[in-house]
Amino acid sequence: MTVPAARDRLIVALDLPDLNSAEAMVERLGEAVNFYKIGLELTYGGGLELAKRLARDGKKVFLDLKLHDIPNTVARATAQVADLGATFLTIHAYPQTMQAARGAIGASSLRLLAVTVMTSYDDNDLNEAGYRFGVRELVARRALQAREAGVHGLVLSAEEAPAIRKVVGPDTLLVTPGIRQSGGDIADQKRVMTPARAIAGGADYLVVGRPVTQASDPRAAALAFTAEIGGASK
Repeated sequence: MTVPAARDRLIVALDLPDLNSAEAMVERLGEAVNFYKIGLELTYGGGLELAKRLARDGKKVFLDLKLHDIPNTVARATAQVADLGATFLTIHAYPQTMQAARGAIGASSLRLLAVTVMTSYDDNDLNEAGYRFGVRELVARRALQAREAGVHGLVLSAEEAPAIRKVVGPDTLLVTPGIRQSGGDIADQKRVMTPARAIAGGADYLVVGRPVTQASDPRAAALAFTAEIGGASK
C-alpha cells in the first residue's frame, strides 16, 4: 500500500458549533491542512454543504456519521454519502451494518471505516454497557468482522493499532483519534497517544481536533503535527 504524504495523513476534526466557525477555521488553516473530519455536531449545522464545497475545492473529507440502523437504512444513507464526494465515512462495526454499507458504495471512491470501540470508553464503560469483552478483546473481534465484511478500514485507539495491524494485515486502513502531542491536554479522551508513537504503531491516518482548532495559532499547530508525522514516517 502506498504511504500518503504527511500532510494527507493528518485529519483535522472540525468539531465546531456552527458553519461560520468551521468555514473560518478552514480559511485560517489554508494549505496547511488537506483533510477534514466533519462529525455529528457540524453535520446538523450545515456540515454536509461544507463537505460538498471542500470536496469541490480539492480537499479530502471524512464524514464521521457513525451509521448504525437497519440494513436498508444504512445502505440508502451510505449511497447518499457516496454522492457527496467524501473520502471516508464511519459506520459502527456491527456485522449487519458493515455488510449493508459495503454493498451500497457501488463504483464510488468512498472508503468505509468501521468504528470498533470509542476512544472515550475503557473496560469499565464496556462492563457498564453490558459487554462481556474488555476493550482489547472487543476491538480485535470487530476488526476481524470488518475484514470479513470487506470494510476498507477501522477507527480505533492508537493503543490497539499494533495488535490489530497484525490481525488485519497491511492493506486495512487504521485511523486513530485521541492524538495529542507530548504534554498536551487529553480532555475527555481516555486512550491517547502522540503522533510519532501512533505512526510507529501502524496508524495510517491521525485525527486531531482541539489541539489544532483551539490552539492560539491553529495553522502552526497543524504544521507541528504534520512535521511529527513526517518525521515518524521516514
